[in-house]
Amino acid sequence: MSHLDLFVFFAYILLVAGYGLWVHYRKRQAAASPSHAYFLAEGSLSWWAIGASLIASNISAEQFIGMSGSGFKMGMAIASYEFLAAATLIIVAIFFMPVYLKNRIYTMPQFLRQRYNNTVATVMAVFWLTLYIVVNLTSILYLGAIAISGIAGIGIMPCMVVLAVLAMFITLGGMKVIGYTDVIQVACLVAGGLATTWLALEMVADLDGGGTVIHGFKLMTERAQDHFHMVLQPSNPNYIDLPGLTVLLGGMWIVNLNYWGCNQYITQRALGADLATARAGLLFAGFLKMLMPLIVVVPGIAAFVLHQSGALGTAMTDAGGLNPDHAYPVLLALLPSGLKGVAFAALSAAVVASLAGKANSIATIFTLDIYKEVFAPNASEQRLVWMGRVTVVISLLLAVVIAPFLGIDKKGGFQYIQEYTGFVSPGIFAMFLLGFFWKRTTAAAAMFATIGGFICSLIFKFLPDWVNLSFLAGSGFAVPNAAGVYEIPFLDRMGFVFLICVVGMILLSLAKPLDKSAKPLEFELAMFRVDRRFAFGSAVVLALLVVVYTVWW
Repeated sequence: MSHLDLFVFFAYILLVAGYGLWVHYRKRQAAASPSHAYFLAEGSLSWWAIGASLIASNISAEQFIGMSGSGFKMGMAIASYEFLAAATLIIVAIFFMPVYLKNRIYTMPQFLRQRYNNTVATVMAVFWLTLYIVVNLTSILYLGAIAISGIAGIGIMPCMVVLAVLAMFITLGGMKVIGYTDVIQVACLVAGGLATTWLALEMVADLDGGGTVIHGFKLMTERAQDHFHMVLQPSNPNYIDLPGLTVLLGGMWIVNLNYWGCNQYITQRALGADLATARAGLLFAGFLKMLMPLIVVVPGIAAFVLHQSGALGTAMTDAGGLNPDHAYPVLLALLPSGLKGVAFAALSAAVVASLAGKANSIATIFTLDIYKEVFAPNASEQRLVWMGRVTVVISLLLAVVIAPFLGIDKKGGFQYIQEYTGFVSPGIFAMFLLGFFWKRTTAAAAMFATIGGFICSLIFKFLPDWVNLSFLAGSGFAVPNAAGVYEIPFLDRMGFVFLICVVGMILLSLAKPLDKSAKPLEFELAMFRVDRRFAFGSAVVLALLVVVYTVWW
């Protein structure tokens, strides 16, 4: 890092901090509910701030480091998480958001309390808090620290502490500060990310005597043809992570619909807005999602081509051998002075924004759904805001302490998050889906999806230890892992668990007489109508998806 790089990086920090303070004081108003102003921004976020905040909170170290590493390892197929997320955001905008806003839902446990009962809501609140802290916060923090440590040359623990402190500073200002500072974060993220991609493609072009980035991309597709298939075949060694058509027709939709539609961390950005603004923000996020593979996957593939040609020397290896997660940090280290500072700021922006968003969601769930509901029903608005800020600090400190002991870097950062989140995703999505659209669904059925879905996920995970699944190899439902043991790909496992949860919920609900005192959610068909601008934007996103999958099937 040169003096110019450090100047650019610290200028970014001062810009975000200064803008955050300006937003906090300039837009502070006598809100009807200080707690809702702190946790939800109370409807003050514009559509572009909502869309930018969604992406800033979503894109973090697991994408920059983990997804680039997966791009190095398996190619463009990993971009399905990003491409299909764009389609998912449209579905959430059309069908999920109207239900939330019509019923004045502000937190996911509140939805469960209103639709089912307090027991279901409290159990799921504890589930979410555990998941957000132990899996999400820790992985974002640790992977970000690894990347920054490799560039800045300082220890991983000091990096984690600095990232946590920056996230605390932004989060203590509430969702309004997070939302508007995320606009700067996303601008920096996109600019720095595109700069890294540009450099990587120029380096690939230099392998053939130089040329434009277009020539570099063309050369990359020629030298890494096997990295440009969106749908993997069973013979592909990475099929266990992305099992063929399941990506388009199965478990990938459960991952995305649960993440974008049933996740406090994400939906919180739009819950304080009106429907038209929320939908426009989600659509804007969908367009940004279509751009993300260019920023986080293409550099990984470029690093693969450069490594294969010997241009990177031993930079991609460590004590354990070849490590794909080194791809993005290695490329950052090769950026010229000044530009490296921009890319470094982009990576830091992604990590800090994601940490801030996650910490705010943890504070929202704990304060409104556990502290207020269980311990202090009569707590004042100021007390709730104070408790939220304390929760932010405690959760980030916990993440700093436990992150080094979880082995996050051993599996591959992005896959680590996807698989362990997948233990609860099928049951949660089943609970929400039937709770939305089938008024007969009971609290007992929801509890079955919560607990039973988690148990089923564990059974499928450890099934290869008890049963030889090689007899499923012909069907593609079981493939050998790195140790040669046949197991069911985790996206397929999620699909099976989801079906079990839905069937179990239907049977349990039908087994009991209809509870006439139950209060199903309010909705009407007119809620799902969209305006022409939203319809046109959605059609453009879907057309782009068709082109991508047609070209790189």
